[in-house]
Amino acid sequence: MHVQKEPRGIVPSKKKTLYPIRAGLRDYLIKYDREVKLPVQYTDLLRFNLKTPLRDKEGRDTLWYTVYYDESEMKELFPNLTYIYALMNTDGDTAVMEHLSVARIDYCTFANTRPFRVRIINRLNDNYDHFYIKVGDASRVYGLELEHVLSPNRIIYMTDGNTLIEEHIPGLPGDEFIKRSLHTSKFNQIRICKEFVKFNERCFVRLLGDMRSYNFVVDITPDIEGNQYRFRAIDFDQQSYEGRLKMYLPHYFKENLALVQLGMQHMDLTTMRQYQEEERSLIANRFRSGYYRLQDLFEVMNTDSIAPEEKVIQLGKELASYHKNPAFKSCDTMGKLVFESLHQIVGKKMG
Repeated sequence: MHVQKEPRGIVPSKKKTLYPIRAGLRDYLIKYDREVKLPVQYTDLLRFNLKTPLRDKEGRDTLWYTVYYDESEMKELFPNLTYIYALMNTDGDTAVMEHLSVARIDYCTFANTRPFRVRIINRLNDNYDHFYIKVGDASRVYGLELEHVLSPNRIIYMTDGNTLIEEHIPGLPGDEFIKRSLHTSKFNQIRICKEFVKFNERCFVRLLGDMRSYNFVVDITPDIEGNQYRFRAIDFDQQSYEGRLKMYLPHYFKENLALVQLGMQHMDLTTMRQYQEEERSLIANRFRSGYYRLQDLFEVMNTDSIAPEEKVIQLGKELASYHKNPAFKSCDTMGKLVFESLHQIVGKKMG
């Protein structure tokens, strides 16, 4: 993360190509119990007959639609959706399903994978939870796996053919967090700055792009003194896809400007580097503990095509210049660039 007066406006590709989950990645998913036979496929949810715009509490358009189905469709679809929820949370224990039901299904045409969001409600206490059903995309799967192994967060997701199921990641959306929560005590502000630097480092090391404020959430935990914060990515669509290096550094997005300005107020270069080194050490530890799983993952990812060739070449050149390491220029896939980035950043800590 570079100290600067203001992030420059950078914009990701308007429409990202979806890449199929090929045989090698499918075998990996089977080996690590991510591939599960599901009673509902993504295409089944497309059979709605009505949709209405979903608005938030202030009446603003959320870019989501609530969708409705014929009664005959609901009788088959809704029990199967509650079963998927049970698969995710109780290994398929159907005993917990008796008091669960589908409260609502929302559909987003704005996102690349056109996700459905399913709200499951507990009829005994009206508590609810969500999960997502999306079009399967290899980029997103690699992003989810790297998040699961290399970040402090565990991720629940499943695949079946061209269908991807993802858990809901709780937290205050980044754009709302910036609006509501930055005006707090100096102690809390310093913690926010620290966690944003560490989040920035995690994204850059594993080349997760497009972390504008609405693509991450902030998990806030009250502590003995002040709060603890954790920035969590919720959109893995841009895992190793763009050719511009700055796409993988969240502090360059204008949507995150307020966080950068807060960091400039409370941190100097020495402090920022300390937090970067702390996160690199943690990534190195996770790399060691997940070594064999990552070895299997990169055996597939290193040969998979998940970005246009010209973007791979561009990013390789920019990373080579940034790290002063020509090895990046010889990488001919995004997987190899991620692998080289890991070794470049944390290699000295993995010796």
